[in-house]
This record gives sequence, C-alpha cells and structure tokens, in this order.
Amino acid sequence: MSTETSNPILNVAIAGCGTIGRTHAASVAEIADLQVTALVDEIAEAADALAQHIEDQGAARPATFRSLDEAFAGADVDLVIIATPSGLHIEQALEVLNAGKHVVIEKPLDVNLNRADDILAAAKAAEEKGLVASVISQHRFDPASIVVDEARRAGRFGRLTSAIASVSWYRSQGYYDSGAWRGTWAMDGGGAVMNQGVHTVDLLLWFLGTPVEISAKTALLAHTGVEVEDTAVATVTFESGALAVLHATTAAYPGLSVRLQVMGSMGSAVIDSDNLQFFHAAATEEETQSGPMGMPGASNQAEAELARFGGPGAAIKAGPHPLSRRPHPPIQGRGGCHPERAARRGHHRGRCAGAGHRAGTVRFGHTGPPRAHC
Repeated sequence: MSTETSNPILNVAIAGCGTIGRTHAASVAEIADLQVTALVDEIAEAADALAQHIEDQGAARPATFRSLDEAFAGADVDLVIIATPSGLHIEQALEVLNAGKHVVIEKPLDVNLNRADDILAAAKAAEEKGLVASVISQHRFDPASIVVDEARRAGRFGRLTSAIASVSWYRSQGYYDSGAWRGTWAMDGGGAVMNQGVHTVDLLLWFLGTPVEISAKTALLAHTGVEVEDTAVATVTFESGALAVLHATTAAYPGLSVRLQVMGSMGSAVIDSDNLQFFHAAATEEETQSGPMGMPGASNQAEAELARFGGPGAAIKAGPHPLSRRPHPPIQGRGGCHPERAARRGHHRGRCAGAGHRAGTVRFGHTGPPRAHC
C-alpha cells in the first residue's frame, strides 16, 4: 500500500473483466486514492482488453492474470472487487479474505444461502483483523435513500404500514444469449429478482426490516433458452406487521422506471429512478386528522428534505481512508436474502400454474429453516 499522499493509495484488483468489471474500473478511476494494479479473468483476451482500455484512459496499465493466486503473487493488491458470474462470488471472496485482502462483492452476494453463511462468518472474522468485506448496495448511498432511511429511523412516517416496489426493466434475448452463465440457476441464481431487482429488494428490507412470510409467483414470458424467471410478483409480510408488494421484470419493453413507495401512518415517500419524487411527513399526529388527503392536496416536501440533507455530495463523507467512508453495506447473510429465496423457492417448490409459471409461499420462523407452502 502506497502512502505517498495524505490518504493511503489502495491497490485494486478486479476479478472479472466483463461489463461490470469495466464499470468498476471506471469508478476506481474517479477516486484519487484508488488505482487498479491487477486484472483477473480466465479469458485472457477480456483482461487484456480492459487493461488496454485503462491505459488508454491515461492510467498505468495493470498487470493481467488468470487467477487470484497469480495476482496475489505477481502484483501489489490491497483490495479485490469481485465482478465474476454470481455463482463464483463467495468462493472467490473467501479466497480474498484468506489472503488478507479487503473485498467488495458485486451483487448478488451469491446464488447459495449456505455459502452466504460462510461469507458472513468470514466477514466477521476479517473485521477483527481490520479487513472490510462488503457487497455492492450502492443505492443505500443515493440522497433519496438516505433521506427516507433517516426519516423512518426518526419515526417521521409514524408506523410503517406498507410499501410497493417495482422494477420494470427490459433485457433483450441477446442479453441472455451473450453469456452461457446468464439466466442459469447455477451461475445467475435467479432472474429478474435476483439479478435486476436485488437493489430494490435491498432498499425494501433496509426500510421495512425482516420479512416473515412471502407469497410469490414467477414466470418466463418473453425469453427462450433461459432457466430462470423474467417476471416475478410477490407479497411480503414483515416482522412489524407491515405489508409490501414486490414486482420485477425484464420483459417491460422498452424499459420503464424503478419505483419504491414507502407508506406510513404519518408520512410517505416515493423514490423513482433513484430520485426522491415525493416526500411528506406530518409534523404531529393531530395534523393527520385534519390535513390534506391524497398527494394533490399534500405539499411535496422532497426538495426541502434534499436541501436539508445537503445534496448529492454529502452522500459519502471523506474519512481517513477510502474504506472508512460512510458505513459500507454489511454482508447480512440470510437476513438480506429472503425475497430472493422466496422467488427461488416458489420456482422450485411451487405448483405449475400454466406454461412457464411457478407459485409458492415461504414462511420464516425464528427456529428452523424456512418452509415452503404451495
């Protein structure tokens, strides 16, 4: 680790040099105290192409390797970003932590909940050694998300009663055909929920807490040669008693927005395409008895809330080193995977409800594993 500047330079290795690997390389380039020193991909051409791209952008050309072991032996590495197919995430993250490096894991955490337990234990042990293990949940840093989270923590929404989460995206057949791992249970772990909807699921859990029962139906409606769903709907019951509706699809041409509505007895908020579209919280309970009814009559406090928050630049506050900025999204193990588990259980354990359809209900008890009821 270089210490030539006021903040130590962290040397970064990116494992997986496809589309998401390139996205991470671009993000690293925007942070002065990070530099890519190694690229890892079993496809040498992919690593070489990304190395050339980084060099073309004016940075030093990183070394390329076929495995993490080779990278650790041949380059200076402090932090590894895992951007490989989902089914490899935890296997590689454990290798990184065992080597004494920080690790950031691209979503989803993995496709297997037992492996999620393994990384949870490893992350806790690594933390005692001063290592960071985090999963990509970047929307927790959006100004809109932070405003809503702070408001619900302060009780400004009163009792949280319900939420509606919808991810209405489109992915072409060519998207699924572009990689043999895409749309498979073994490597993708799921479809519209696990892959595209996972960030919205993360925010839903962050705001409403622990789910205790989920009823889900999934379907493959607009794509072929794919094992997983391209459309899913679910109803979720939370430990607090709050209810939610979850919808995720990659079959909404040409692609619509991601929308999350959080509603309570004293206030509500709407996040649409990462922006705080609506926010209103009553100052007192008395106001809810005599105040306006419906969004048209209620003043939209979103602009004032964002101004109080301090704007986008306040989302991440600089600390003594890049990994000590605003608390990183923790690895939560099973607690962070329930809706994905429900969709997968619904697919595997449900009754056939028509061509390409699966349905099921999962109830989560405090003892023993979840039980699927169809």
